[in-house]
Amino acid sequence: MGAAAAGLLMVPLGAGAGYAVDVPTPPAASSPAVSDEFPQLTPAVARQLDAAVRKVMEEAKIPGVQVALSAPGKGTYLRAFGVADKATGAPMTDRLNMRIGSETKTFTVTAMLKLVDEKKIGLDDPIGKYVDGVPNGDRITLRELAGMRSGLFNYSADEDFFKALTSDPRRPFTPQELLAYSFKHPVLFEPDAKFYYCNTNLILIGLVVEKISGRTLADYITDEVIRPAGLKNTLFPTGAEFPSPHAQGYTDQTASGKTEDAADWNPSWGWAAGAMISDLTDLRRWAKVLATGELLTPATQAERLDVVPALPGTGYGLGIFNVQGWIGHNGSLPGYQSLTVYDARSQATLVVLLNTDISAEGEEPSTLFGRAITEIVTPQHVYTLPAQPVTGKG
Repeated sequence: MGAAAAGLLMVPLGAGAGYAVDVPTPPAASSPAVSDEFPQLTPAVARQLDAAVRKVMEEAKIPGVQVALSAPGKGTYLRAFGVADKATGAPMTDRLNMRIGSETKTFTVTAMLKLVDEKKIGLDDPIGKYVDGVPNGDRITLRELAGMRSGLFNYSADEDFFKALTSDPRRPFTPQELLAYSFKHPVLFEPDAKFYYCNTNLILIGLVVEKISGRTLADYITDEVIRPAGLKNTLFPTGAEFPSPHAQGYTDQTASGKTEDAADWNPSWGWAAGAMISDLTDLRRWAKVLATGELLTPATQAERLDVVPALPGTGYGLGIFNVQGWIGHNGSLPGYQSLTVYDARSQATLVVLLNTDISAEGEEPSTLFGRAITEIVTPQHVYTLPAQPVTGKG
């Protein structure tokens, strides 16, 4: 679960310790006008998209995938390919629940930003004000946690964590256990010096939300984010529960290195960084809510979208990516990957859900699908999240 690829957003087990880049002064934000570039989703374009998706499936050996693409006045492309269960051959459909990995971060950070809007916390408050024992806690701010610029070590890149999880993937983890894996390591750099994708940051944000709201993170996100967003099939599980119908998920992030079905693994190790479940319909709605700031004040949404360079062609704001103009997040948890993004130029929404997290020649399957689809519909700004260098087992 170190970052083997930029958006591995719950980040794959056993991957490297993460990726850090120097952060120059962020460029001025721009708000492009609505573009006519996006094509009509005609049957001919749908055939192109079908062929592109099937090619990725074949080359990356993807069991099943759901895809939804739409834009105002341009139509909708909605498809499911392959199988949801390799054992039974049950087909993938567009109605199945899926684990969404690090797309959870978008919900957790939204929860924090709602507390900012209520003036209960400030983005520039130090984390030490709310959580004791954080290295550099008197200087690391909530803004730096949400923007992946804290300098804290990523707990999911810790060797002992990897062994604990893969030896018993159905065991629960507490937030405090997760932080302990991180805090035994020295800080990697001074606050705000670099971008480094790190799940530890989100565990801390989750604890802040709980402390200030007086509710569990699951309850607060349900009441203050999921329901106001109009989402019907999105949940923050408290254990290994996985509502039916759902797709089985296939991973090689195992103790043996062999591919296993991870559907019943306990996602508590991801907690505020990656435990949530959703479906295609809800994520199509969430893409716009998230990117346009429907649940936040305009000023706070502007803070969220004020990105700094993270990877080539990619900026990261507060719990959100901007990849060549596609705004949102991807996710990865053993057995599952997801991508939910919104293009402000065309007001297009793209959601991809698949039931494996196994990399294909060092690239994340969700990125392969995002690239193949946007090469057809937005060739001037293609979604591609560069792979990060793997620096050893974590």
